[in-house]
Amino acid sequence: MDSREAASAVAGWASLLADDTRATVCLALLDGRAWTLGELARHAGVAASTLSQHADQLVAAGLLVQHRQGRHRYLQIDGQAAPLIEAVAAAAGHRPAPTRSLAGARRGHALAHARTCYDHLAGTVAVAIADAMTERGLLTWRHGLSLTTDGVAWLGDLGIAVSEADARRRPALRACLDFTARRPHLAGAVGAALCHHAFTFGWITRIGTSRAVTITVAGRQALVRHLGMEEQSLRQPRAD
Repeated sequence: MDSREAASAVAGWASLLADDTRATVCLALLDGRAWTLGELARHAGVAASTLSQHADQLVAAGLLVQHRQGRHRYLQIDGQAAPLIEAVAAAAGHRPAPTRSLAGARRGHALAHARTCYDHLAGTVAVAIADAMTERGLLTWRHGLSLTTDGVAWLGDLGIAVSEADARRRPALRACLDFTARRPHLAGAVGAALCHHAFTFGWITRIGTSRAVTITVAGRQALVRHLGMEEQSLRQPRAD
């Protein structure tokens, strides 16, 4: 592919996200779960037939993958596309839209505090975890982000294992710019393994059907014990 073809391909990919409905769909699917066409249509506030047309374009471009089960059509974001979408959101200075209701304010605060970004943890808590791991010598940023020897041992002590298949298909660790904190949190195979461990052992639980998660009592205790984090900073902030 020459430079002109590459430029055309990039412009075509970017044009997909230049539409509000398609961008809304991609951001919603960053929770890593499969949504039905109807659920996405209701979330985006459009007719199912309209959403279907947009979904076809996103699937054809490789941003989404689809699964059919009976009469239902399920859509998920592609694993390689997810970090790109989050990065675009961060570069665009994405923020939750201003809200006029207490419920809306609570949702915004919850998303900023802790949420999933495809298969890893994001938000101010995730940034604080990256900071705590760095301060304890578990991570190094000297020659690119990586685990130290102590970091590898720390994961092993907690029983956090990165699958060989996952480690082969993407970087072990990648810094993902958080669109709310504007600082990096941990992505890649290790970031996904940490998030999976947190869900499995009840450190975090989802809040409703959104990407927001709450740090449970067990999670706060674990992060304080294993990373020396401030317990108060892990509590869900209140919307005034």
